[in-house]
Amino acid sequence: MARIIVVNPNSTEAVTAAIDRAAAPFRVEGGPEIRTTTNRTGPPGVQSQGDADGVVPNLRKIATESSADALVLACFSDPGLHVLREDTGKPVVGIAEAGLLTALTLGERVGVLAILARSVPRHLRYVRQMGLEARFAGDRPVDLEVVELSDPVRTHAHLLETGRMLRDRDGADVLVLGCAGMADQRPALAQALGIPVVEPVQAAIGMAMSAVMRGW
Repeated sequence: MARIIVVNPNSTEAVTAAIDRAAAPFRVEGGPEIRTTTNRTGPPGVQSQGDADGVVPNLRKIATESSADALVLACFSDPGLHVLREDTGKPVVGIAEAGLLTALTLGERVGVLAILARSVPRHLRYVRQMGLEARFAGDRPVDLEVVELSDPVRTHAHLLETGRMLRDRDGADVLVLGCAGMADQRPALAQALGIPVVEPVQAAIGMAMSAVMRGW
């Protein structure tokens, strides 16, 4: 049986639990095995460029020692994406890349819900690298640390307020959750805002499943 390993690059187990719940609908009979794992030596949240760069060595170790047929990087910084592809020679899917590409199929102008203001420049660099500026509405922070996302009521309130600004002020007609720790929030947020909301862990797992089931 093919195996997909979904790696949480931070050390917060509550985030890994949210990632695992997001993966649950993809665990289907006849499909690949989907496992989640935590980078226990990582920071509580990957919230800066330094955090993103710092987790790469251990992610390389996890990737090269795993028996995965495909790997999902469950962090919106996609840390080490290209080097892990080079190291493993296998499909490696980053949730930021997958989430943004999926959003392009659901709307004309994409907005991202970031965790913190200091995450926004990193996201904007990625959008430019992907050449998506013409379809990008904006990136706004919800001003919550990764570990604070475990409070569902507070997180929903912040996401809803920020999502309304992206929709009404920036013109976004599709949103992407900018952190794997937001995974549980997608259905309620999409219903409240009345526009599609992409949960990027699910977008990435879907792409990884397609790759392994087709033998790419």
